[in-house]
Amino acid sequence: MRQIITFLMLGITSILFSQNKLLIPDTLSGTNINLNLQYGSFEFYPGVQTSTMGANGDILGPTLILKKNQFVDIKVKNELNDTTTIHWHGMHVSAENDGGPHTTIAPSATWNPSFTVLDKAGTYWYHPHLHEKTNLHVSKGIAGFIIVRDEEEAALTLPRTYGVDDFPLVIQTKTFDANKDIVVPSNADSVVMVNATIDAELEVPAQVVRFRLLNGSSQRVFNVGLNNGKKIYQIASDGGLVSKPIELTRLQLSPGERAEILINFSTSAPGETVYLMSYASEFQNGIYGATYPGMNSMQTLNNYNPNPINGTNFNLMQFKVVSETVNPIKSIPTDLVDVTPLLESNSDVTRNLTLNPVQRGPNMLNGEFLINNVSFDMDVINYTIPLNNTEIWSITNQTPIAHPFHIHDVQFYILDRNGVAPEPSEQGRKDVVIIKAQETVRFITKFEDFADDSVPYMYHCHMLTHEDGGMMGQFSVVTTTDVKDDLAVPEKFELHQNYPNPFNPSTKISYSIPLGANNKYPFVSLKIYNILGSEIATLVGKEQQAGNYQVTFNATELPTAMYIYQLQVGNFVQTKKMMLIK
Repeated sequence: MRQIITFLMLGITSILFSQNKLLIPDTLSGTNINLNLQYGSFEFYPGVQTSTMGANGDILGPTLILKKNQFVDIKVKNELNDTTTIHWHGMHVSAENDGGPHTTIAPSATWNPSFTVLDKAGTYWYHPHLHEKTNLHVSKGIAGFIIVRDEEEAALTLPRTYGVDDFPLVIQTKTFDANKDIVVPSNADSVVMVNATIDAELEVPAQVVRFRLLNGSSQRVFNVGLNNGKKIYQIASDGGLVSKPIELTRLQLSPGERAEILINFSTSAPGETVYLMSYASEFQNGIYGATYPGMNSMQTLNNYNPNPINGTNFNLMQFKVVSETVNPIKSIPTDLVDVTPLLESNSDVTRNLTLNPVQRGPNMLNGEFLINNVSFDMDVINYTIPLNNTEIWSITNQTPIAHPFHIHDVQFYILDRNGVAPEPSEQGRKDVVIIKAQETVRFITKFEDFADDSVPYMYHCHMLTHEDGGMMGQFSVVTTTDVKDDLAVPEKFELHQNYPNPFNPSTKISYSIPLGANNKYPFVSLKIYNILGSEIATLVGKEQQAGNYQVTFNATELPTAMYIYQLQVGNFVQTKKMMLIK
C-alpha cells in the first residue's frame, strides 16, 4: 500500500508519496500501422480496477514513430460500442484523413486513412474527435503520441533514444468517484497523473535528457518548472524545433499544446531526486488552474466550489537520477534549425473571430461559449478558404476565462497578443494558442497542399467541455474551380442567377425562400466574396419570412474581377459566381 507521511517543519506542510514507476507507451512504426480502439481496465489505485478505454491496450495508445516523406497506411478498428473518430492533432493531412467529427468510425468498423507525412520533426498526438463525446473518449484514456523524425533533426546532437534519454510525458488531471471510476465531465479534476501514472517516478540518467510534454487534460493549464529552480531548455513547440534552445524556469502549457524540453542532469548525483512541478499559484485569474478560473473572483468564491489544486503548486512527477548511459549527451546545443515565419505583408486576408459567452452566472467555467456568436453546426461551413491563401486570424476573447484555440490542417506563427510580440516560447510553429480573457491574439498561416469541398477542417476551443458544447467551427479549403455554379442544396432554396452578368457597376441578385416552420427563418445571409475568399459585403443578414427577394449589389469602387455570392438559409448554403467588367 502507498504510504503517506505528513510532517510539519518551520510551519511548512509537506506530503511525501511513495512513487509509482512511470508507464512508457510502446511504439509502432513502419508503413502499415494498426490501431484497435478498445475497452479496458487500469489500476490507478492499488488493488482497484477502473474501467478505461485505450488503443491497443487498456489505456492511452502506442507512440507512432514516423518519418517525414514516409507514406503510411493506417487501419483504425473501433471495438467500442460507441461511434468515435481519431484525429491526428497537429499533422498536415488532407481533410478526409484528418479524422474530424465528420469522419466517424462506427462500432466494429475500420477506418483506413493513408497519407504521406509532410510534417517537420516534432511531437504530435492522436485522440478521438467525435462531436459531443470528445471529452468522454479522451478522459477515459484514448490518446497517443506521434513522433515525426526528419534529416534536419537527425543532424543535431540531441537525445533521441526512446525510453532511455527521450521520453514522452502526457500530463493530465482526472476526477474519480468513491468507487475510483472516472467522472466525465467534472471540474473536480484534482488527481494529477503523467502517462496514466499517479505519483509517477522515472529514473533518468545523469546527462541531458529530452522530454516531449503534452497537456492532454480536458481543461487544466499547467505552469511547468523544476522544484530545484534549475533551468529547462525548450527546443520545440507544437509544430517542431525552434531556432535556438530557449532557457526557461517556467513553461505554460494549455490543453492540446506540446513542447519538447531538455533537462541537464549531468551535475546531479546518482540517487538525487528532482520534481517536475506545476506552479499554478503564479497564474493570474481567468485561467483554468488559477485560484479563480473565472475573472469574477468573488462570484466564483461564493457560488462555485473551487478545485483544491487550483492556485496551488503541486508535483507532476519525480525524476530519480541514475548513472549515465553509454555515449551520453552532456551539454545543451546552441543552435537548432532555421525557422522562417510567414510575413504579415504577404497575407491575402484577415479574418476576425470572437470568443463569446452565452451563460453569465456563477459557473463560468462550463457555461455555453461560442465562436462568432454561433454554436457548432455539422451542416454549416463557416469559412471557405482558397487553396494557397496566406491568412491572418485575429481572435478576441470576450469571455471571462482563457481558451486554448486550436486549428486543424495548418501550423501558424503568433504575430502578437494585444499588439505585443509573443514570448520566445511561443515564437515557433504552433497549432494551439491560449487566448486570455479580454485579449486579442493574431496569428498567420498558409493553407496549402490540400483542397476538398466535401470534407471540412475544424477550429475550436481545446477545453474539451467547451468543444463538446459547441465552441467550434469548420472551414473548407477549396481550389477556385471548386466554387461551383450550383452546389447540391434542396431545390426549395433557390439562389437565382444575377442580372446583368457580367455587370458594371451594379447587378441585381434574386433568391426565394419557401414556406417553412412558422413561415420564417431565424437567419438568412447573402454575402459577397472575392476569389481569394475575402468577404466584400453582406447584403442580407437577418431573420426573413418565406417569399421572393431581390437585392442590388453596387461595385462602383471594386476592380474588374470574378466575385462569388453566397446564400445561407438555415443549414443550407448555395454559391454562384458573377463577373464585374469595367
